Amino acid sequence: MAKLSQDDLLAQFEEMTLIELSEFVKAFEEKFDVTAAAPAAVVAAAPGAPGAAAPAEEEQDEFDVILTGAGDKKIQVIKVVRELTSLGLKEAKDLVDGAPKPVLEKVAKDAAEKAAESLKGAGASVEVK
Repeated sequence: MAKLSQDDLLAQFEEMTLIELSEFVKAFEEKFDVTAAAPAAVVAAAPGAPGAAAPAEEEQDEFDVILTGAGDKKIQVIKVVRELTSLGLKEAKDLVDGAPKPVLEKVAKDAAEKAAESLKGAGASVEVK
């Protein structure tokens, strides 16, 4: 079997939907008995990766969206977390229960603002760093 280069693998991942990529991560975790610490962050950070190597940045271009509290509508917050991260129900619930925790890491400013707005709309308290 021919060995695929890193560029070939990335090209294949670019063609996958988020659901397919999520299923791949789960299969990878099972096959190699490992856990991806934050699969959503990896997916969200991948498109911006080429520009992430700039050593002297004057303006911050990567932001973290941190859930600081679920508020009164916990179920709605869990639904929004699932939409933003493609986590399963249990993982999203654990994330919401364990607040303060990062929902998205190293994402673009507009994506971070949209995610924070969605979470706030569901009744959560959110911080963007």
